[in-house]
Amino acid sequence: MKKIEAIIKPFRLEEVKDQLQTLGIQGMTVSEVKGFGRQKGHTEVYRGAEYTVDFLPKLKVEIVVTDAQVEEAVAVIIRGAKTGKIGDGKIFVSPILDAIRIRTDERSENAV
Repeated sequence: MKKIEAIIKPFRLEEVKDQLQTLGIQGMTVSEVKGFGRQKGHTEVYRGAEYTVDFLPKLKVEIVVTDAQVEEAVAVIIRGAKTGKIGDGKIFVSPILDAIRIRTDERSENAV
């Protein structure tokens, strides 16, 4: 099993969710996060004073999939999140040693 974490632009969430549902992936965790990479933030003016916004709002989407689903899941996340502009985000893939469904005690891929 693998955990896929995708940092995406907030307005792309529905498209990413729809793309993942086409693969039959239903469960996901979404967190509001802030960060920056090459985009480095931007400057804004508030009441006549200019200030720098370093951390930009993003969403972190987390899913756990079987090893066989990883490549397809990454491909559909890219398809859903990509705008072609700087700041589209990143995807990280990590191994998962075990998963347990609390309600039924199911383990491993059965729990996902």
